Amino acid sequence: MRTLYLFLPKLYYSFPVQLLLNNFRRNHVLILCWIILFAMITGNFGKYLGIPYLFLDPEYMNKVGFSSFFMMGLLTAGFSMAFHITGYISDGHRFSFIGSLSNPFKKFTINNSIIPAVFLIVYVYQIIGFQINNEFSSQYGLLKNLGGLFTGYATMTALFTLYFRLTNKDIFKYVVCRIDEKIKRNVKVTRASALKKLDIVRKKQERVDYYLDGKLKIKPVEPSSFYDKATILQVFDQNHFNLVVIELFIFAMVLVLGLFKDYPAFQIPAACSFMIFLTIFVMLSGAFSYWFGGWSATTSLILFLILNHMVGEDFFTKKYEAFGLNYNTPPAEYSVNTLHHQVDSAAIEADWQVVITQLNNWRKKFGDAKPKMVFLCTSGGGKRASLWTLNALQTIDSMSHGNLMESSVLITGASGGLIGASYFRELKLREKSGEPIKPFANIHRQKISSDNLNPLIFSLLANDLFVGFTKFEYAGKAYQRDRAFTFEDQLNHITEGLMDRPITAYLQPELDGIVPMVILTPTVVNDGRKIYIASRPVSFMNAELLRMPDYPHQKVSGVDFHRFFKDQDAKDLRFLSALRMSATFPYITPNTTLPTEPPIQIMDAGISDNFGMSDAVRFLYSFNEWVSENTSGVIFISIRDSPKLGAVLARKGQTIIDDMTQPISSVYNNFENFQDITSDLLIGQAHNWMNVPIHRIDIQYQAETYLPILQKMDSIRQTSARASLSWRLTTREKDGIVKNIYSRQNMSEINKLLELLK
Repeated sequence: MRTLYLFLPKLYYSFPVQLLLNNFRRNHVLILCWIILFAMITGNFGKYLGIPYLFLDPEYMNKVGFSSFFMMGLLTAGFSMAFHITGYISDGHRFSFIGSLSNPFKKFTINNSIIPAVFLIVYVYQIIGFQINNEFSSQYGLLKNLGGLFTGYATMTALFTLYFRLTNKDIFKYVVCRIDEKIKRNVKVTRASALKKLDIVRKKQERVDYYLDGKLKIKPVEPSSFYDKATILQVFDQNHFNLVVIELFIFAMVLVLGLFKDYPAFQIPAACSFMIFLTIFVMLSGAFSYWFGGWSATTSLILFLILNHMVGEDFFTKKYEAFGLNYNTPPAEYSVNTLHHQVDSAAIEADWQVVITQLNNWRKKFGDAKPKMVFLCTSGGGKRASLWTLNALQTIDSMSHGNLMESSVLITGASGGLIGASYFRELKLREKSGEPIKPFANIHRQKISSDNLNPLIFSLLANDLFVGFTKFEYAGKAYQRDRAFTFEDQLNHITEGLMDRPITAYLQPELDGIVPMVILTPTVVNDGRKIYIASRPVSFMNAELLRMPDYPHQKVSGVDFHRFFKDQDAKDLRFLSALRMSATFPYITPNTTLPTEPPIQIMDAGISDNFGMSDAVRFLYSFNEWVSENTSGVIFISIRDSPKLGAVLARKGQTIIDDMTQPISSVYNNFENFQDITSDLLIGQAHNWMNVPIHRIDIQYQAETYLPILQKMDSIRQTSARASLSWRLTTREKDGIVKNIYSRQNMSEINKLLELLK
């Protein structure tokens, strides 16, 4: 006990412990950054979106290996060094004894390494568990990945060590008589900050009795009061300059990489992009803290409010365009009056007749027997939904010997699911056109499930924030190579370049009944309406409004894209742009601005209907008489990446914050339930105006084994949990998605469908 009694004060007043306490006491921004990183790698933040995977399974050049982990090691060490530099500039004056030592910054870094060391240990532990349980890594593969991480970390640390060895001077090399002269040369704000720190050095020193030297040996602190001014100069003059040099280097690196971001070799892992952003943020916060002292938080808030106001006045507003549209012609007027003019009986009749031609051609394929008409409705859900939808369509169409797609008339949905369905439709179209493509091949699942998040995140950092001046040409019009371009470029790559065509290219195959029609329905941010995008005008999607001619306050639910943007070259719209607008993943893919006055922004179709059921019912309503006369029934196939009848969970462990956020969180968490109830109501009502049977088939991911992922985020390695809602999937998740189609409930639904299609 006596030994412990004597040891505890020594431990408490040791330099590492005092620096740790100082960080928690004063450097809240730095601690918050570390908390975010810890939360990400342990799965306590962003697990539902797959964010931890970016750190635990980084991908570079479509591979996870030594190179990708090497980059993670480089950037992790870079962020750690930014943490040390910022702490040294902000708080070095509180420990003036360090200035009396040789290589002061090196010793400061060693003693300030508790948090970085703990982070590295936890990071390695999480990587090991994740790679073994989710990526099925071999012992050699795991060692190679960890070797890359440690090599990168050591390389960056060595570079910083060399830099500071060449630039940092010991206090004994300073001429004390020149200190005041050097301080006076600086601007008033910086001079005041330096003098204030000088006062802190003289009066408010933190007590430190022991420190770790360069060889990790414990040394007692010697009195060093006569070095006060030299310490201040060292913090102010030399290390602040080092900070500026390093920041300029980082900015230059980001700019250079941004210029070549379209080349795969320059597309660093997404987690590395985040680490670069965090490093810049930490170093800027340190600079603010030094320049403005106690006013740094207030100054930051004022600058943010000014920037926020300027963005609101369109000084820095960036518009993401739909490729193919003409933004140089006068914009279309978007108002209540113009929307009502779109609901024109003559236009609706013309569009209706075109689809009747398609339906008649579709009907001819079945001879005298009346077929079942199939509507394919796919749900959103990022990469998870893309793979699940493609896999489901491949499996069912194969089991039905192609009868599924032959019987399908319409494809609706949102986000990733619609991408997967459109991709499979393209494969079937290419096969029927005589191209050597096998629609059921595994390579297509591999392609669509490959990572396309790295270039998106890096484009956000390097292009959208700093560069944004490179352009490309499509349909004879120039557009910026921004994050929207990057998304489409990656989507084009993972779908083998098959869908890189204008949306009108699908008009003839659809009219001939070769492939089902696709109607995309992204949502207008300004008013919540839908934009109906297809290979041709589809104004009949508002046909129900013609039944209420005497009611002047009827609300137009959607806008026909082709008719509304006829003068803006709607016919040239790139199909990939239409998919992008329908799959606007929050914070990843940007909202698209259309050429209207006032400008309208477009976001994910899942906002209004994540499952596409309401759009399919609208289509059926418009052609219900033809369908009743020419078919033996209608089948709604819902390919959804979430269970429809999930378990009802009890409210447990409600905190004060939970109670405060309950009104908002309950709406968000039950968003799909609201849409399911509405869809069931619409289909239930359809039984009243249809004269043929209506059938429902639900193909559900995790229909049997789903555990509520939002409620159980205690471990990344829950093998029974659903795949993350992300543009990044692990090997285990891909394997689970593919195999889940053979679950007992899904096979029961598929067999039911096969009987209906006979």
